[in-house]
Amino acid sequence: MSAPEGPFVIGVDSSTQSTKALVVDAATGEVVARGQAPHTVTAGPGHESDPEEWWRALGKALEQCGRPAQEAAAVSVGGQQHGLVTLGADGRPVRPALLWNDVRSAAQSERLIGQLGGPGVWAERFGSVPAPAFTVTKWAWLCENEPQSAAATASVRLPHDYLTERLTGQGTTDRGDASGTGWWAGASGAYDEEVLELIGLEPHLLPRVLAPGEAAGTVRAGLPLPAAALVAAGTGDNMAAALGLGLRPGQPVLSLGTSGTVYAVSAGRPADATGTVAGFADARGDWLPLACTLNCTLAVDRVAALLSLDREAVEGGGEAVLLPFLDGERTPNLPYASGLLSGLRHETTAGQVLQAAYDGAVFALLRALGQVLDGQGPEGRPEEVDDDAPLLLIGGGAKGTAWRETVRRLSGRPVQVPRAEELVALGAAAQAAALLLEE
Repeated sequence: MSAPEGPFVIGVDSSTQSTKALVVDAATGEVVARGQAPHTVTAGPGHESDPEEWWRALGKALEQCGRPAQEAAAVSVGGQQHGLVTLGADGRPVRPALLWNDVRSAAQSERLIGQLGGPGVWAERFGSVPAPAFTVTKWAWLCENEPQSAAATASVRLPHDYLTERLTGQGTTDRGDASGTGWWAGASGAYDEEVLELIGLEPHLLPRVLAPGEAAGTVRAGLPLPAAALVAAGTGDNMAAALGLGLRPGQPVLSLGTSGTVYAVSAGRPADATGTVAGFADARGDWLPLACTLNCTLAVDRVAALLSLDREAVEGGGEAVLLPFLDGERTPNLPYASGLLSGLRHETTAGQVLQAAYDGAVFALLRALGQVLDGQGPEGRPEEVDDDAPLLLIGGGAKGTAWRETVRRLSGRPVQVPRAEELVALGAAAQAAALLLEE
């Protein structure tokens, strides 16, 4: 490792399963220290986590980074999107956070789409049609199923907002993560009062939306970071990963994680009335049209476990077809779906069934990617799209040979796996470094 030039910045990735922290030399881009601590996600009909566990995990990750973390000049948090964090007047969580993959709000999603005039209205105003993953549907679910929790809520935050506020004491968010709530409208760049009234959410409960490059504040005294270090706005995990990749417009990305996502940076604001493509904002002032599947590596690993196979023990051939919709599905929008296996024969092998699980997951992602790249706004297909460009594979699944080969075979395109692995944390670090460059 070469001698650091400094200054140091910290990028944080607070995901579904863990929090990672990287200390990065802003002058060279070199990672000088790293730490990680796990989270707990509840089992059962929903998916929930205690936000205070995220905060404790961040502290542990920073401790593992050692002295470099104590010398950081700026920090930024990238976090899992869509989660509903409800805080009481004392700033503590009223209840565990409802996570992005908690789809109990399917009924509320369907009702809200109709109440505002249908999917076309939502797409045009917000850029997205609110699937059960979206925060707006989760708040509606909470009001109907736990009215006492909703009544006790003094502020509503997203996961990355919560950690940023613990660092600064200020309630802020960014346009990227806010665009996944269903109550921040891309068309106006502001919270939508009609939707907030529809779901009974007071505007003063929401954080201030910062502009790209605007600081959220400084680190409060008494935390495991230098007091007065700058804190960036932070953003959602997909927006942070796009920063970490240095993504250029039109370059397609497949993220193979617990969920599967496909996206590309675009200069035009998407508006897909089918609801497949979410018209998110990015962290820099452009847009990040994205489609998400709930069932990706977690579902395929579950099939491998049921078959008592290693996840790489796939076999070609056979007629088996497997739709691995084990937790419902977001793309296509089938929140009540379950897994479906067909085409079994006497000669079908366990390895062929496992390959069918990969095929089902990858096919859903590639079909969604086609819609992302075709463009769903009034301008149609973006000029910057290159149909021959390699697919960038990121996430834990990108390390697996079976995932890479399945994507290559079904897409007919070359694939590239970036050398850097912790893209969300690296993107957050880049956001933190930008604050220092602006000084």
